[in-house]
Amino acid sequence: MTLDVISTGFAPTLFGVLVAATIAAIWMAIAPSGAPRAVTDRLSGVMESPRGVEEELKSSLASRTILPIFHRVTGFIGGLLPQKNIDKLNTMLMQAGNPGGLSALDFVGLRFILSAGLGVGYFWMVGHNEDPFIAVRNTFIAVFAGFMLPKLWIGQRIKQRRQEITRALPDALDMLTIGVEAGLAFDSALLRVGEQWNNALTQEFRRVVSELRIGVSRNEALRHMAERNSVDDLSTFVAVLIQSNMLGMSIAQVLHSQADQMRLRRRQLAEEQAHGATVKIVVVLVLFIFPALFIVILGPVVPKIMQSLQGMAG
Repeated sequence: MTLDVISTGFAPTLFGVLVAATIAAIWMAIAPSGAPRAVTDRLSGVMESPRGVEEELKSSLASRTILPIFHRVTGFIGGLLPQKNIDKLNTMLMQAGNPGGLSALDFVGLRFILSAGLGVGYFWMVGHNEDPFIAVRNTFIAVFAGFMLPKLWIGQRIKQRRQEITRALPDALDMLTIGVEAGLAFDSALLRVGEQWNNALTQEFRRVVSELRIGVSRNEALRHMAERNSVDDLSTFVAVLIQSNMLGMSIAQVLHSQADQMRLRRRQLAEEQAHGATVKIVVVLVLFIFPALFIVILGPVVPKIMQSLQGMAG
């Protein structure tokens, strides 16, 4: 009886969801979103490189069927946002290292899909058995959590990538100094460091070399690298390097001095974190260790104190 009531109550909602999904699928199928050009480019690539067909057939079924549908849906949802928000999301994804190859439209669509999935999943599995007010409240909480989790994840990725670049910068500058002093050009030294290591900084070095190869000037390529990452130490290094190029100074000398300064900066940052550890230890002592010690030391005495107080009261 309960199952019949639930199914009867959810039948109109399910029908409406199916109709909306059908309309959205038809609209995406006939919408002029630049698909013909993408198909033309794809066919041209296949004609120029027949091996691309074999490589595509070797990929999994999900990457050839499900992922294109996912990108199509997320792109449709993300396209509803203003261009200003899209540009801001592109900057955040770029600073995070473009995780998973997500574009801004994919990221926005992912947030909406995740929030809707958590909200509908909670209400379908748990919420319909609870009080209506509690069910609606918890459903909205699930929707809000699903909408905010991807943003928190991107923020954490940006923070980790910036820390990785900051830690790797002094060693990379040492390698650049050695390469330049050994007779390599600055571009070749960047490429050599990018080939030796594989981290966020060397990935940026390889991107700078790629921009230089397509005709971008050195100062512009370095400035693009600083703007993409928004790391203070990297921005300082790029500014000093651009000024030295404009003034005609020796790059090897500039790299050597910058490596010393970055190494000193890293040591100061490590000392600052070490000093901050004492405050964190105090919090752990007060909240966890001291209460346990008090229980162990004063625990056997508590019954005697209680008896003494009862005797005094009597």
